[in-house]
Amino acid sequence: MMTALLAATALAAATPASTLPATAASPELPATSTATVPPIRAARVSPHHARLPSTAELRVRAANRAATMEPLTGGYLGGVQVYPYNDGAIYQVFAAPGQVTDIALQPGETLGAVAAGDTVRWVIGDTTSGGNGRGSGEAKRTHVLVKPFTAGLATSVVITTDRRTYHLALTSTGHTAMAALSWSYPQDELIALKAAAEATRAAQPVASGLAVDRLHFNYAITGDRPDWRPLRAFDDGRQTFIEFPPSLAAGEAPPLFLVDPKGTAQLVNYRVEGRYYVIDRIFDVAELRLGLKHQDVVRINRVSETIKRRRAS
Repeated sequence: MMTALLAATALAAATPASTLPATAASPELPATSTATVPPIRAARVSPHHARLPSTAELRVRAANRAATMEPLTGGYLGGVQVYPYNDGAIYQVFAAPGQVTDIALQPGETLGAVAAGDTVRWVIGDTTSGGNGRGSGEAKRTHVLVKPFTAGLATSVVITTDRRTYHLALTSTGHTAMAALSWSYPQDELIALKAAAEATRAAQPVASGLAVDRLHFNYAITGDRPDWRPLRAFDDGRQTFIEFPPSLAAGEAPPLFLVDPKGTAQLVNYRVEGRYYVIDRIFDVAELRLGLKHQDVVRINRVSETIKRRRAS
């Protein structure tokens, strides 16, 4: 009996623990519970898509949209889109592969430089027309020619001249292209109208309703001989007119003083009509004075018709 008990004890001690039956309190874990779980990684987001435009960028976009002028049906003259020129405006230009768009500048305008954002996929050049066959003068006209290599392109062009700066936004389409574009210049037209009005006014008589038989030329001009010295003076019985040479417009006009019998000079009101002084009164003696240290003085005296006739005879 003792021998059997010792043998059983030795056998139990020699048996590995892994072969012992599992108890209900320690259930065996499934094999999948020991598998390695890969770590969770955050998805990568492109910084260009993640960053929202700043307030300043939005202002720039809004300003560019507001400044851009697009082709209008009423703005076409034949096949030429005529934009009204405004400082700071951006002019939309549509071009297409295989077609040349002509950007015509103002006649007589001299090209300075042409700068484009994309010079690889756009062909941009310039040429001239007019100028009496010599490419010069007010009839000369500069043309900037643009053509894209493919559709779906967009770039900007800046054209500088001796008169102004043009800003253009170029877009290439599959088939639609503007044949040509040019500008009208409201400010230049206003200046031309003003010059024409001035020329017309200068060509008109110095006063209307003057009867030749009522004009009196009995005025003697004496004193210094500056470039502005009057050619003559006359009156119509109501107003006095002093005629100056054309050089009056190129220099400073002398003020007019009336001189009383005591020799006191007093500035008098008058108006300038072209190269005439018009005084709304008749005077006996007047002086034109100009200068400070070396003053030029020209005296105008009204003499009697009798004395003038005697001198003439």
